[in-house]
Amino acid sequence: MKNSDIQPLLDVFGSLKEASAEQVKQHWASIKAKERKDKSLHSVLDNIPLALPALTRSVKIQQRVAGVGFDWDDLGPVVDKIHEEIGEVLHEVRLDKPIQEKIQDEMGDLLFAVTNLARHLGIEPEQALRQANAKFERRFRGVETLASKSGKSMEEHSLIELDGYWDQVKRNEVHK
Repeated sequence: MKNSDIQPLLDVFGSLKEASAEQVKQHWASIKAKERKDKSLHSVLDNIPLALPALTRSVKIQQRVAGVGFDWDDLGPVVDKIHEEIGEVLHEVRLDKPIQEKIQDEMGDLLFAVTNLARHLGIEPEQALRQANAKFERRFRGVETLASKSGKSMEEHSLIELDGYWDQVKRNEVHK
């Protein structure tokens, strides 16, 4: 641990022994804001590394702005924002001449909003997505197994048949 990291910890834990977790977080945010000011950083968003994975960087951005009070207190508005962003994606997709850049922009907003929900729920979005990928792969491999047992290739099955295999694999997972 660097010396520059120790002083804020002493400040936080030395003077806030009886403080709530929220008070400690707010105090920590004020210490970091002072450090940014001392370093001539003008925004709470300054010095968030661009090289971070996008989901991780989204969480960092959201944590920083939450630290200065730019955050919702409960899940209702967070979920409402996700619904709003889904509507905006669908609006762009349904245009007579959809523009890929606008769709991508709205998809980014949707992913940012979903990341915010994960943050509010205390879920690490990178880990959640890794788990979802692994679950999808496991289930799809199960679909492939069932399809091959039928004697037909994947391509020879209709989507309805493959969906049926998917449901079967999913049911089998639940009953294990």
